[in-house]
Amino acid sequence: MNEERQPPSPRERFYPRERRSVPLARAFTRRALTDWKATSRADDILLCVSELATNALLHGVPPGRGFRLHLYLHDGGGVRVELHDPGPDDVRLPAPHADAESGRGLLLVGALADKWGVGERVLGKIVWCEFGACG
Repeated sequence: MNEERQPPSPRERFYPRERRSVPLARAFTRRALTDWKATSRADDILLCVSELATNALLHGVPPGRGFRLHLYLHDGGGVRVELHDPGPDDVRLPAPHADAESGRGLLLVGALADKWGVGERVLGKIVWCEFGACG
C-alpha cells in the first residue's frame, strides 16, 4: 500500500514585544529547520527572521502586543517565513543614508530571499519571505 507523504505541519509561535523575542524567534526557526532537515540556507533564513522580528518590534507592534511567527516547509524543500503583527501595513524599502546605522533590514531580506512581500490581515499585516530548496 502506497502512503502519500504529507509535508510537516507548519510551526508557529507568539512572541511579546520584548528584546528577547528576536533571539527566541531565531532559535525556534533553527529548531524547525533542523527538524525538517532544511538547513542548506539556514543562515539566510535566520538572518531574515531576525530582521523581520526586529522590524515588527520597532515599527509594527504597539506596547502590550506581540507578533506571531509562522514557518512552512513546502514540497521540494522550500521554506516560507511569515511574520504577523498588528501594525500598519505601510511597509516599504528604505533608502538609508550611507552612514546610517539602521534601515537596511528589508534590503537584506530582499537580497537573501527568493521572494518577499506584504499581505493584509484583519488587524495589521503579514510580512513574508520564501526560500526555494533548503534541504
